[in-house]
Amino acid sequence: MTPAECTGPATVVFDESLTAYDFGHGHPMSPLRVDLTMRLARELGVFDHGLRLVDAPMADDALIATVHDQSLIDAVTRMGEAPGPGEEEHGLGTDDNPVFLGMHQASAHVVGATHEACRQVWSGESLHSASISGGLHHAMRDRASGFCIYNDIAVGIQSLLDQGAERVAYVDVDVHHGDGVEKIFWDDPRVLTISLHETGQMLFPGTGFAVDLGGPDAQGSAVNVALPPGTSDAGWLRAFHAVVPALLRAFDPEILVTQHGCDSHADDPLAHMMLSVDGQRAAYLALHELAHEVAGGRWVATGGGGYAVVEVVPRAWTHLLAIVGGRPLDPATETPAAWREHVLEYLGCSAPHRLTDGRTPAYRRWEDGYDPDTWLDRAIHSTRMEAFPLHGLDPEL
Repeated sequence: MTPAECTGPATVVFDESLTAYDFGHGHPMSPLRVDLTMRLARELGVFDHGLRLVDAPMADDALIATVHDQSLIDAVTRMGEAPGPGEEEHGLGTDDNPVFLGMHQASAHVVGATHEACRQVWSGESLHSASISGGLHHAMRDRASGFCIYNDIAVGIQSLLDQGAERVAYVDVDVHHGDGVEKIFWDDPRVLTISLHETGQMLFPGTGFAVDLGGPDAQGSAVNVALPPGTSDAGWLRAFHAVVPALLRAFDPEILVTQHGCDSHADDPLAHMMLSVDGQRAAYLALHELAHEVAGGRWVATGGGGYAVVEVVPRAWTHLLAIVGGRPLDPATETPAAWREHVLEYLGCSAPHRLTDGRTPAYRRWEDGYDPDTWLDRAIHSTRMEAFPLHGLDPEL
């Protein structure tokens, strides 16, 4: 299935009030990244053909409680009504997760958006659906973590299970380990979580190694590729294609859920990877094709991290939305002058002129040889050796 052949209905769940998820001035998780993405996508005509906008509902407490402890929901609600010093036992009031007025409503709205995207796809109303404001993959059952108050992805996946899904695959391409989603489904064999990320030796949250494989009742349900800092397009795509397709084919999911943090880019200020927008786009295309190959096209895509608010996020996620809509954009496409003018007037900085970084993503296939002298290949090999046998796969092939 090539992108040009993808004609199934597609949606993006979004309304402007989702930008209320805002930790305040100076925090890296600026809602401007979402606003600028939607502006760019709109001006490039992404919503004119193939991709329908759907309003995001507000998740109620009962839905959030399918994943999170009531004590966390109560704390978030309390802090959002009267912001104070915080409650650090719940991860609130920290540098990562400062409290803000209306925090519960803003976070519940993000959960509602991702839940609706999952509902759209599982019900058959959409073949693909995106929740670009979602992807808050660090939140745990009992606490907020890493800019993430509630774990919208985990709530969405749990809703799929509650509606009868027996096999849900989750692939996380954020530069940070998808620890919250992994932990919540650690002992559930119905959910396969795969995370490709900069090694926890160097980066928050310090977890996600090849030996982390899931709980006693779900060995192999967690898969982690811990990549060396400095990994670029060629190395990242080599790792992805050496691990992800084979595992998805073996797991045979009914639906694919993906998280698309674009903080793996060379310009991102919070990590140490060297990908380009072109390499990230190549990953999105590969995941789209895998959704069609292994899950009948049923695909839910979320946003995630990404802190180069002007330089990277809007271009990367506009590519993602166009792919979700079945009409990928030519990387050589110019960004609209009106969008660049808006960035200049509103932020006082220059915006990129094209959707490309001028790279042509290419990689050496794993089948063409393993080099144990490189950190990258040792990381890939470790993941294959640990995880592949648990799925009936030969790691040496």
